[in-house]
Amino acid sequence: MTNKLNFEKPIIMGILNVTPDSFSDGGSYPSTQSAVDKALIMIKQGAKIIDIGGESTRPGSERVSPLEQKRRIIDVISQLKKVISNDILISVDTTSSEVAEAAIDLKVDMINDISGGTDDEDLISLVASHDLYYCIMHKKGEPKTMQDNPSYVDVLKEVKEFLLEQAIKAEQYGISKNKIILDPGIGFGKNTEHNLILLKNLKNLSSLGYFTLLGTSRKKIFSELSGENNPQDRISGTCATSALGVLSDINIFRVHDVWQNKQAIDVAYAIKKS
Repeated sequence: MTNKLNFEKPIIMGILNVTPDSFSDGGSYPSTQSAVDKALIMIKQGAKIIDIGGESTRPGSERVSPLEQKRRIIDVISQLKKVISNDILISVDTTSSEVAEAAIDLKVDMINDISGGTDDEDLISLVASHDLYYCIMHKKGEPKTMQDNPSYVDVLKEVKEFLLEQAIKAEQYGISKNKIILDPGIGFGKNTEHNLILLKNLKNLSSLGYFTLLGTSRKKIFSELSGENNPQDRISGTCATSALGVLSDINIFRVHDVWQNKQAIDVAYAIKKS
């Protein structure tokens, strides 16, 4: 039985990529201890979920074997579990049931599946059997080629239809509706125009009847809109979309920079509730 999230207020998910090649923080945590230390800092700053990933899914990235993913994340999860309180959840960012199973043995609380159940259907039934939270993301194509001229007839309609279809499938497999989280997949097989349409219409996503997640942290869209080529200089843009997400009823915000986004989220939430 997994821990319960309180969705009354926006929740921050801190990103912990234990990968050598992630677009923003690849190679930042060369040891288990450095990764655990970073997680503890994010928790202190206000993160309620730590999302641990052992495979980079940035545009142009190569796939990583389940064995290598497990090598990267298992010790970090194990050590982090020893030092966090029960109200902090651990999520694992993977599309592989083999990786998820190893993480579930360590009592993680959530699986964040960027394929939305299309890479490995066994993952959905595995999550259902352990009553975990399941994040379903939309992406078009594979990370290696997904930004090679992505096209849609109607991006909002297509993303919503995919997410709804996969959410219904997850429920049919036995995942509780209140454990399903939908993510439009900003930057995953989408150009700037597609991303802007999705961000402008986030309420269309939050009105589907499921909990929702927004992941824009440091993404290329901010470079294209404001010219910041260094991912670490895109925090302000990320905070702007976090505030927008609060006003659009998004529940979870997946970010690298916790305290900065928490400030934007807290202010936007106060305005919304005033």
